[in-house]
Amino acid sequence: MLTVDVRALHNSGIGTYIQNLLPRLIEAKPELEFHLLGSAADLSRFTWTHRPNVSVSDCHSPLYSVKEQLELRQKTPKETDLFWSPHYNIPVLYRGKLLVTVHDVFHLVQPDMSLPKKLYARGMFRAVRRKADAIVTVSEFSKNELLRLTPPGKQEVTPIHIGVDEAWFQIPDKPRPYDKPYILFVGSVKPHKNVGGLIRALELAQHDIPHDLVIVGRREGLLTADEEVAAKAAALGGRVHFTGFVEDDDLKQFVKHADALVLPSFYEGFGLPPLEAMACGCPALVSNAASLSEACGDAALYCDPHDPQDIADKLVLLMEDEPLRTSLRQKGLERAERFTWDACAEKTLVVIERTLNA
Repeated sequence: MLTVDVRALHNSGIGTYIQNLLPRLIEAKPELEFHLLGSAADLSRFTWTHRPNVSVSDCHSPLYSVKEQLELRQKTPKETDLFWSPHYNIPVLYRGKLLVTVHDVFHLVQPDMSLPKKLYARGMFRAVRRKADAIVTVSEFSKNELLRLTPPGKQEVTPIHIGVDEAWFQIPDKPRPYDKPYILFVGSVKPHKNVGGLIRALELAQHDIPHDLVIVGRREGLLTADEEVAAKAAALGGRVHFTGFVEDDDLKQFVKHADALVLPSFYEGFGLPPLEAMACGCPALVSNAASLSEACGDAALYCDPHDPQDIADKLVLLMEDEPLRTSLRQKGLERAERFTWDACAEKTLVVIERTLNA
């Protein structure tokens, strides 16, 4: 039996990972029983949770809490052969075989995190290295960061790139979701996403390009939300538009109709939004930091995230140089096609089977 913690099913990033990878694994291994720990009501909406080899235990404890440790121990079946945690908040009381997916180690390097949260992250990552029988990371960058910032462990660390959903390549034609020319940012408004730097770049370029900036993603309720972003946006009048959370179909329309997607992050474990943009013909401008060059290769235009003037210059270049845009569209489509969830599932299954049989 493979028991999987799926409480983050609807979280950005980790939720995308679970929703795309788990159904493929369940279908590929009908002889293996999958026991899912998460919201039974939410899980019942997915057809793949009704397969004969899937069972569910209702589990609602918050991530990063003491309660989650108690509930995970209580609801993990004794028949479990391998526990799979798709995030670093592992069940520390579990004594059996453990597989962990590490998306990034940002909580170890985030400069403005409170001391209790830093101590929690440090302790949990140490537990991961001590207890896990296998670790999967979503990029070589995240693997190297994990090895650099945590004590040595007994396990093999395997980087496996995540995929681009096939729906991004075939987005239906619908009316534009925004009636002015715009560049797009997709993601939560957190300091490491550098939305403030992007808004400053638009301020510098505002007389050279006619575009508004549309920001799609959660803004309220984030513990590490960038509180200065709203003030910076207000200074540009109506040229910065926050949509808040949007449904997946609406997100695709925003990306498809954008003149560029911009991700000037200081830190990313992988960087899926630029690849999704490439899949639907939207050129991408990304930072030259962290994992983004690993994800985007030569199919994106790069900027220095610490220099708003450089971001502004690259925005103007991307908006005005049509041959460049055409080249990035072609390279982008080819690049996005290289990352599939089927390949991710196949490689992950190798790790699962190797760990089960060890």
